[in-house]
Formats: sequence, C-alpha cells, structure tokens
Amino acid sequence: MLEIPKQYVLDDQQRILAVQNPIAIYNQIEEVLEDFGLSELMKEVENDELVSGAAAGSYYQSLKSENVGC
Repeated sequence: MLEIPKQYVLDDQQRILAVQNPIAIYNQIEEVLEDFGLSELMKEVENDELVSGAAAGSYYQSLKSENVGC
C-alpha cells in the first residue's frame, strides 16, 4: 500500500481544513486514479463491436469535415 505522508491545515479553533501532500505523492495518487478510470472505461466498451482501421479513418474524416469552420 502507498504510504501517504500528510500535514493538516488547521483553522483558529484547531479544526482540520485541508491536508497537504508532497507533490510526488499527489502525482502518484493522480496516476492511480487515472489508471483506474481508464480500466473502468475499457471494461465498459470491451463488448462493443470492433471496426477496421479504414472504417475508423473514414469516420474520423467525416467528423473533421462536419466541423470545418467551427
């Protein structure tokens, strides 16, 4: 498990307002969350119909043509 060092930011009444983490730890947390999100998206589409590269390219070109001048 990832060891997460933290410092608490307190108000005048010593209530916790926020937590500070080193930027390296923040970057690791962000990467873990992005990887999790990507895996969830991959699961969501794993049974979708596959298209050929040519069909995908053709579809992409049609989208570009529709959005010319936007």
